[in-house]
Amino acid sequence: MTSATSLLATLPGTRYTDPAEFAREQQHLLERHWFCAARCADLDAPGSYRTAQVGRENVVLVRDRDGSLRAFLNVCRHRGARLCTAESGAVRRSLQCPYHAWTYGLDGRLVSAPNLAGMPDLDRTAYGLHRVALHEWLGYAWVCLAPEPPSFDATVRAQVTERLGDARAVERYGVERLALGRRVSYDVAANWKLIVENFMECYHCATIHPELTEVLPEFAGGLAAQYWVGHGPEFGSEVDGFTVDGGAGFARLPEVPASHDRRYYAATVRPQVFLNLLPDHVVLHRMVPLSPARTLVECDWLYAPEVVASGDDVSRSVELFHRVNLQDFEACERTQPSMDSRAYRAGGVLVPSEHHLAGFHAWVDEELAAGERTAAG
Repeated sequence: MTSATSLLATLPGTRYTDPAEFAREQQHLLERHWFCAARCADLDAPGSYRTAQVGRENVVLVRDRDGSLRAFLNVCRHRGARLCTAESGAVRRSLQCPYHAWTYGLDGRLVSAPNLAGMPDLDRTAYGLHRVALHEWLGYAWVCLAPEPPSFDATVRAQVTERLGDARAVERYGVERLALGRRVSYDVAANWKLIVENFMECYHCATIHPELTEVLPEFAGGLAAQYWVGHGPEFGSEVDGFTVDGGAGFARLPEVPASHDRRYYAATVRPQVFLNLLPDHVVLHRMVPLSPARTLVECDWLYAPEVVASGDDVSRSVELFHRVNLQDFEACERTQPSMDSRAYRAGGVLVPSEHHLAGFHAWVDEELAAGERTAAG
């Protein structure tokens, strides 16, 4: 509680630094929810794979020979060696453990091992790789480690619908049909919750985002796009596009309605995705929490396929959000060391334009409690 009614309390500082707290989040939050692990187009041929850290587990996603995507825990069933040590790569027909050569088909079934003929009682199906639930949406592979994954529609899709006010709104951008124009990875020395909080509010925008507030003047007033359901701030009157200099971008995506032209829409998909919808492109951030004070953020800029195929210069739109990212992440890194300060032991405060962050804090607490109840049986 705070003494001033216009202020709400934040989480205490230790929630951003305590290794035990981070372990709770890994087990009871990150491993129970749908986690955006990879872009489907990155696995473009049979045998292509990509690994992803999800909570405490490493997952390998692989394109099967029938064209389908599959996900498994990246652990050999023999002695526990990691199967794929690279972030991405390709195999011909199987995944082979580099330790004792146990070999698995792209469907996860054990297909061979040294001296297997001498073990006729070994059930190849029972000793296949541990399968992980997978769902494809917006052109990305979402995985869930929970034994009984929650409904994708009632969790992931529902968050975007709640923010945009229309279940069909995100579909109009055709994200799954867009092409990758640029990808930048950021290694941020800050807790993942600080990054979520920063993305959800704009109280800081006038202070640290001069380029962004030039394009979206409304942000200079301190209210974030996510403060209102279905709201998208409008470009400035002299701004032609969502670019670093305000110059024109590309043609509006085919199914984006005129009502969404010259507007920016954003949605947070808990626990680790930021979705940014522009008239001519989409920017998607995926966070990978690695430690209490380290988070990897992979940011994709997605454009109409013909824009990417033609070699058109996308650098001006990339540069705008890249600068915003650097400014945001620097602010988060400036905040992280103070989470251990005695001055922040009880936490800080939220001003009225940040009150919606209290909902995120409540969600974290509720999910941790629910996960612990489930683990206790």
